[in-house]
Amino acid sequence: MTDLAVEGLVHVYREGSVRALDGIDLHIGAGERVALIGQNGSGKTTLVRHLNGLLRPTAGRVMVDGQDASTMTVAQLASRVGLVFQDPDRQVFAGSVRAEVEFGPRNLGRSGTDLHDAVAAALDVTGLTGDEATNPYDLGMARRKLLALASVLAMRTPVLVLDEPTTGQDARGVERVRTVVKDAATDGRTVVAISHDMRFVAETFERVVVLRAGTVILDGSPDDVFAPSSWEALRSTYLEPPLPAVVGERLGLGSTPTDAHLVHALAGKPSSGAP
Repeated sequence: MTDLAVEGLVHVYREGSVRALDGIDLHIGAGERVALIGQNGSGKTTLVRHLNGLLRPTAGRVMVDGQDASTMTVAQLASRVGLVFQDPDRQVFAGSVRAEVEFGPRNLGRSGTDLHDAVAAALDVTGLTGDEATNPYDLGMARRKLLALASVLAMRTPVLVLDEPTTGQDARGVERVRTVVKDAATDGRTVVAISHDMRFVAETFERVVVLRAGTVILDGSPDDVFAPSSWEALRSTYLEPPLPAVVGERLGLGSTPTDAHLVHALAGKPSSGAP
């Protein structure tokens, strides 16, 4: 299990013209499920790319399990923090699905049964079993995103970072991603995800961090972040609470009601308390 600490993190692009992160302080405990939300340009992707060393701080520091990430190589960090890019075409490169998923764990030293089991599990959870011999570019964009996810899952890093994992996914794909997040957390892995899908965030993560202009403006549970008292702050970063939060609030069910609660309330029946 690995925890992450971001301390006074500043990142400036283009020789001082773009201050993408402006003194971020954030602690993510081992095994937490944390969603990062905010408008485009708020600093979300810049932040997560510091977690695996793709970017280095202009000021401040990132601690991975108590060790300053600036003292670690990208390869060392890759064994601890697996990052799935928003655009799979920036990540996928091999000639077959199997070769793509094997690449990461093989480079971490896995082989034999250990390698086979890691690859098989990653293919199964992402729905790609049976496509092992397929060229990745014969898959559609949504399935290539799942392939990029599988390639990182097979590495079994203690931290999993997902950048817009549900974009382009149908309901089945979104459910696959949700299963990945929940299974990873059950295994004690830390999961950090960037998403514009507020319902996915509310239903999948235990903590939500809202960024605006490179700073944290909200940090709490989905119940707190999507409560009416936070709606003005959300709108300041061009976000709206998920529809169930709005309906749930109007029906007196709180800001993260379950579908069962909503159905009972809309039907004029008392809620049974079912999840």
